[in-house]
Amino acid sequence: MADPLQILFEDNHCIAVVKPAGLLTQGVPAGIPTLEAMVKAYLKEKYGKPGNVYLGVPHRLDRPVSGVVLFARNSKSAQRLAEQFRDRTVTKVYWGVVEGELQPTEGVWDDWLRKIADEARTETAPPNADGAKHAVMEYRVLQTCAIGTLVEFRPHTGRMHQIRIQAATHGHPLLGDSLYGSTRPFGPPADLARDRIIALHARSLTFLHPLHYEPMTLVAPLPAYWLELGVAEEQVRAC
Repeated sequence: MADPLQILFEDNHCIAVVKPAGLLTQGVPAGIPTLEAMVKAYLKEKYGKPGNVYLGVPHRLDRPVSGVVLFARNSKSAQRLAEQFRDRTVTKVYWGVVEGELQPTEGVWDDWLRKIADEARTETAPPNADGAKHAVMEYRVLQTCAIGTLVEFRPHTGRMHQIRIQAATHGHPLLGDSLYGSTRPFGPPADLARDRIIALHARSLTFLHPLHYEPMTLVAPLPAYWLELGVAEEQVRAC
């Protein structure tokens, strides 16, 4: 989490960076490290801003997940980007390493999920259950790794922990995701449960620029420790 900020794109309207796994996107209690605070500090220093730095947060990644995060640099851009995420016109692509060999090698998972009351966890539920929400996601296998399968996920809906719970529900939890049944560790060791990471990476975002409205696709490189799994980024880049 002490790594320098990786910037994927920056202009006067938005900035996109790579979130390290184990770092909160945004946090309320003062003093807790967050990606939002890092980006604000970067902008404040770079542009010599004397007061508070505005930063809109139109979406977030779970703490144990790495990958691309997009921020807005003014309120108008924040509104327009938030609308895109709300209306699901943003294309999100994730890469994850799951336990076992995933068959069939591509398809669509269609489930009903609901948040467990008073817990930061989601469960599957019958379609007519209170609080149940429809969850749809495309997947396809990219590569067989040393201890699992590298899979590309394209969620069509935005449910809490959607990729994590759907992968586990279909018998292939993400490596390191003990919350949803994984028995295999992933990434650098961590003493505290809150610092443990999982094999899920927000690979890319495709959206419309909030001012010019041209399509943009931003891609986050894989963290170095993924290579230890036998993931060959050069091989799957053209998939």
